[in-house]
Amino acid sequence: MTENQTPQASPKASLQQYCRQEAETASLAQYLAASIQENMEHSPQSHLNISLVGDLGAGKTTFARHLIQGLGYKGKVKSPTYTLCEPYELHSNQHAFIAHHFDLYRMRDPLEWQEAGFVEYFDVPGFCLIEWPEKAKGTLPAFDIQISLVGGADENERAIELNAFSVQGKKILERIQKTQATHGTQATQVNS
Repeated sequence: MTENQTPQASPKASLQQYCRQEAETASLAQYLAASIQENMEHSPQSHLNISLVGDLGAGKTTFARHLIQGLGYKGKVKSPTYTLCEPYELHSNQHAFIAHHFDLYRMRDPLEWQEAGFVEYFDVPGFCLIEWPEKAKGTLPAFDIQISLVGGADENERAIELNAFSVQGKKILERIQKTQATHGTQATQVNS
């Protein structure tokens, strides 16, 4: 749990997967995308906060790119290292929603993201995906899902763990597990 995360009364869930190739990372991100898509179809005004945690080079931006493209975005998914935030307009059936991809690595002050006016993005339908949330030192809203990445021996190899901290986050992780089981893909674990 990051220092931005507050414990909630809802049960926690976690899902772990070891990815040996970028294609496996892409697959996991696409399963998450499908689950978020389903969430948006059932609750078009909902909002998720998702953190991406890991060392430099662990694959946070790679995972974010595959997630956003898995939601149907056709253009280039850019790293927001210098802009702090890149918005992506996405669609779920008849509903539009926005993915705000943040990279807080270059922040010097924890309140910098608020001073830039980004706080309003945490209320719009869709989700905020935040790399380096620890740079905001407790100023971010609570997360629904935290994605932790640990790099392996090869640049495409990584251990990925998804943790849910809300009821909505737990439902999303449970959908991923069910979808993977249906498709007979690499097994993951969900612990409640």
